[in-house]
Amino acid sequence: MITLALAGKPNCGKSTFFKAATLANVEIANYPFTTIDANHGVAYVRSPCVCRELGLSCGNCKDGVRFVPIGLIDVAGLVPEAHKGKGLGNQFLDHLRQADAILHLLDASGSTDAEGNPVGAGSHDPAEEIEFVEYEMSMWLYGIIDKHRSKIQRQAQAKSSSMAHAIADLIAGLGISYEQVRAVELETGLDLAHAGEQDLARFCRRLLSLAKPMMMVGNRVDEAPEALVEKLRARGIRFATAAGELALRNAAQAGIVKYLPGDPSFTILKPETLNPAQKGGLERIAGVMGKYGGTGVQEALNQAVFSLLDLMVVYPVEDEHKYSDGKGRVLPDAHLMKKGSTPRDLAFRVHTDIGEGFLYAVDARTKMRVKDTHPLKDRDIIKIVSTRK
Repeated sequence: MITLALAGKPNCGKSTFFKAATLANVEIANYPFTTIDANHGVAYVRSPCVCRELGLSCGNCKDGVRFVPIGLIDVAGLVPEAHKGKGLGNQFLDHLRQADAILHLLDASGSTDAEGNPVGAGSHDPAEEIEFVEYEMSMWLYGIIDKHRSKIQRQAQAKSSSMAHAIADLIAGLGISYEQVRAVELETGLDLAHAGEQDLARFCRRLLSLAKPMMMVGNRVDEAPEALVEKLRARGIRFATAAGELALRNAAQAGIVKYLPGDPSFTILKPETLNPAQKGGLERIAGVMGKYGGTGVQEALNQAVFSLLDLMVVYPVEDEHKYSDGKGRVLPDAHLMKKGSTPRDLAFRVHTDIGEGFLYAVDARTKMRVKDTHPLKDRDIIKIVSTRK
C-alpha cells in the first residue's frame, strides 16, 4: 500500500490532519509533542469512478467517486537539530523510512514558534520552517552514511562493487533503492569514496528528495493572517484547514451535512438541530472553502499521490464483458499504479501468483488484447489472463 507521512514541527496540526483524513482516535492538544509514538491509519485518495461512464452501478463508490486506500503515518514533531538528538530526535526521522512521500505541514497561522510553543496568531513566520524538515532528514541520512563510511569502502573493495551498491545495501531499510542511489551519483558527479562533508550532505539531500518526495501544506489557513497567506502562496505552498475537514467529517457521519472529502462545499441537512455556535462554525468553514476551493485535506492527499508520486488508478477485472470479478462483483478493486506500468505489473500487484503465470491482458473497454509491455493509462479496466488463479 502506498504510504504518506505527515511531518513538521510539533503542534502544527499533524494529528488533527491525520484524524480528519482517517477518523482514527488520536490525541489532539495545543502543546508540543502530543504525538510521541507514530500513529498509523488508512486514508483515501479520490478519483472519479469509471462505473458512471459505463452506465453501471458498481456499489463500490459514493456518488460516482471512488476512494482508494493509502497508508498515512502521523509522526512525532520535529524540531531544529533533531538529527543531533534534540526533541524526540531520530525517533521521528526513523518513522519516515516507511513513507513513499511526505506531507510537510506548516502552521500557516504563525501561532506557534519553531518548537511548537503557542505564541499567538501571526507572531511567528511559518516561511522559516520551509527548509528545516528537508535539512534535518538529509543530515540524518548523512550521519548514517558517514558513520559507516569505512565499512562501506571495505565492502565495495571486498565485493569488487561500486560505492553506490555498498551505500544502497546500507540504507536498503530506509526504502531507498540502488537505482536511486546510482541516479543521484550520476547526476551529482560525486566520487562517493572521497566526498567531503558538504558534498556528501548535498548528495544525501538530493537522494532523499528523489526517494521521499515532499510537498508542503500550510495548515490552519482558517486562522492565518492574510499577509502570511500571501507570503506562503508566493512560495507555492498549498493550504488546508484540518480542523474544518474534521468538523465536516464528523457532521457528515452524524447526518447533519452532506459532504464527501474533497467536495468544494457541503449541504446542511438538518439545520434545525444546530445551535448558534454550530451554525457559526459551519458558516466559517463554508467561507474558507469558498475562498480555497475546499478544506485542502483531500486535495493534499490527492496531489501527493497523483502528482508527486505520479500514480494512476487502474481497475483489474476477470470478465471484460460485465466488468466484474469471478463472483459477479462489478469493478470490485482499484489499484494505484505508477504511470507507465504495464499489464504484467498490474498482474503482480493483484497477486504474485497471477503475475508469475501471466499470459496476456485484455482492454475491457475495447475487448482487444494488449501486449504485456503496453503502458497502462489512468482509469484503464484490464482483464488479466494467467495460468494461475
